Amino acid sequence: MRDSVKLSSGRSYLAIPGPSVMPDQVLQAMHRASPNIYAGELVDMTNTLPGDLRRVARTEHHVAIYIANGHGAWEAALSNTLQEGDKVLVPASGRFAFGWSEMAQALGVEIEVLDFGMQAPFDMARVSDRLRADTGHQIKAVLGVHVDTSTSIRNDISALRDAMDAAGHPALLMADCIASLGCDRFEMDAWGVDVMVTGCQKGLMVPAGISFVFFNDKAAEARSGLSRVSRYWDWVPRAHPEWFYQFFGGTAPTHHLYGLRAALDLIHAEGIEQVWARHEILARAIWAACDVWADGGALAMNVADPGLRSHAVTALRLPSPGATDLRSWLEDNLGLTLGIGLGMADPNTPEWHGFFRLGHMGHVNGHMIMGLLGGIDTGLKALNLPHGRGALDAASNVLSGVHAR
Repeated sequence: MRDSVKLSSGRSYLAIPGPSVMPDQVLQAMHRASPNIYAGELVDMTNTLPGDLRRVARTEHHVAIYIANGHGAWEAALSNTLQEGDKVLVPASGRFAFGWSEMAQALGVEIEVLDFGMQAPFDMARVSDRLRADTGHQIKAVLGVHVDTSTSIRNDISALRDAMDAAGHPALLMADCIASLGCDRFEMDAWGVDVMVTGCQKGLMVPAGISFVFFNDKAAEARSGLSRVSRYWDWVPRAHPEWFYQFFGGTAPTHHLYGLRAALDLIHAEGIEQVWARHEILARAIWAACDVWADGGALAMNVADPGLRSHAVTALRLPSPGATDLRSWLEDNLGLTLGIGLGMADPNTPEWHGFFRLGHMGHVNGHMIMGLLGGIDTGLKALNLPHGRGALDAASNVLSGVHAR
C-alpha cells in the first residue's frame, strides 16, 4: 500500500525554463473584468510601462510592445532593420540561434552561421576575423543569443560588441535576451547593443503572450532607410504612439498589461542588482548539488565552466532514458515538473531521453530551490540512478554561506 502512494497533491512546482512561476501579485492583478480600452485606468497605467521596461533593460532608448511570443519579437526586430537580400552573421551556441537565423532566412535575408557547438560560447576572435574579412560590409547585423535556453550557455554580449568594434564593422548588434532579461546581468546601452528582444514569460514573470523589442537610435536610422516595413511589425508607432491603440497595433492585451505592471513593481521594489545577485546565488546552489550528484554518478551539466553558465537555466544529461524517466517520476509522484532537453538531440532518437533542464528564473527563492533539489535527489534514489550523496548539504552550504555570521 505504502509503495503506491503518490505525493503529488498540493501546489505543483513548474521548474521548466519558462514559462516561469507566476507571482501571486501578478495573477491577482490579472484577475479582473475587461477594462475600457479607450480611456481611463488602463491607458494611464500603460503609459507607465515603457519607462520601467527600459530600467530593466538598462537603456534610455526605445521599446516596442508586441502581442506575440519571442518568435514574434525575433521577426519584429528583423523586419524593422533588414530587407530581402541583406546578410546577417549568426554566432551559435545552441538551438535558439538557429531558430532566429531560420526566421531571418524566411524573410529573404541571407544568413551565415558560425556554429560553436552545444557546449561552447562564441569564439570572439573568429567573429572578429569574419567581420574583418567583410570589407564590403555586406553583413548588416550580428544576431547574438545572450543565454541559449537549450544549452544554458551564457554568451558575453559586451565582448561581442568589442569584437565587432575591433573589426571596425558597422553592423547592428542584435541580442536575444528572452531567457536572460531579469535574471542575468544585461546592460543594453553600456554594452553597445543596438536591438534587444525579450519575452514576458521568464524573468519578467508574466504568462506568455507579449514580447518586447528595445532599439537605439542607430537601429531607428536603419528602420528609416527601409523601403517597406510591415504595418503590423513596424516599431515606430508602437514606440512613439499618437493614439493608445498604436502601442499594440490594435486592441491592447489588457490583462497581460496589468500582470506586467505588477511584475515590474516587484522587480523595482527588489532592485535589479539584487535580482541579478539572487539569481546568481540560487544558480550556484544548484550547481553545487549537481557537482555532488555527478561525483560517483553519470549526471553531468552541459556547461563545464561555471563562468559560462546561465543564472536562469541549467541544462543536464543522464544516460538515456534516465532523463525522461526522472522527469516522469517526479511529475507523477511529487508534483515537480522539469524541462525537456530541447534541441540537444532529435526527439525521435533514444538520445533525446538523456537530456533535461532546470528553470530557476524569475519568482524563485531559497526554499523553492532547495525543494527542487530535494525532489531531484528523491527521484534519483527512487529510480536507482547512480549519483553522489550529499547534494543537499552542498546546496545549503552555498545558501547558508550568504548570511553566515
